[in-house]
Amino acid sequence: MDTKKRQKTARLDEPIPLLTHLEELKKRLIYSLLAVAACGFAVYPAVDSVIRDLARPVGTFVFTGPVEAFWTRMKLAFFLGLFASMPFVLFQFWSFIERGLLAGERRVAAGITVISFALFAAGSSFCYFLILPVGVKFLLAYGSDVLVPMISISRYLSFVFAMVFAFGLIFELPLAIGFLVRIGVLRSDTLRRQRRFTVVGIFILAAALTPGPDVFSQVLMAVPLLVLYEVGIIVAQIIERRNVHEIRNG
Repeated sequence: MDTKKRQKTARLDEPIPLLTHLEELKKRLIYSLLAVAACGFAVYPAVDSVIRDLARPVGTFVFTGPVEAFWTRMKLAFFLGLFASMPFVLFQFWSFIERGLLAGERRVAAGITVISFALFAAGSSFCYFLILPVGVKFLLAYGSDVLVPMISISRYLSFVFAMVFAFGLIFELPLAIGFLVRIGVLRSDTLRRQRRFTVVGIFILAAALTPGPDVFSQVLMAVPLLVLYEVGIIVAQIIERRNVHEIRNG
């Protein structure tokens, strides 16, 4: 078993020609696109259910062009398919870069890939299920007898996609902190010293980004950011200890 493992590692460490590298990239991209298309086709019957779920804070949608409703369904199916196929797409990405990494780097990259997807999924879900319903209801409360909300389905979906994607990126904060610590730009003691200012900054940011002045929606956004910041400090300490260990062992 050990011999087979060493042979596999040796094959992975062998340099490959540029054309072979490009062919491999092309193959992985084709596999990924096919997976997205297949998943989009598979989830298309659920598109109307998702639209009804999206409409709960709004009531009803309107469309202002003959093809808007059709293309909105296609776009929604594509994004649902992309999200559903993301584990396979990440596997293709991992399979492509694996040949260019050392054995230790492969383990780290694989772990980072999984954690990154988990954090992005957590941030997207948090936004979709908690932030959006509260925020949209508050924004629509600004309507009146002369300001009647008529929400276009395409514009609403663009708003939802932007919010979900933004929260997915925000939840990558621990990984971003870990990367900055790894390359020596940031230190854990700096993060601890700046904790008070960070807390104030996060609540100011939450007050600016949340659609309403109510404390509940601001806390709803600020608390996850504070938790992610504390997780980032723990990650920074772990990476620093590992850096010291690597330096001592040469």
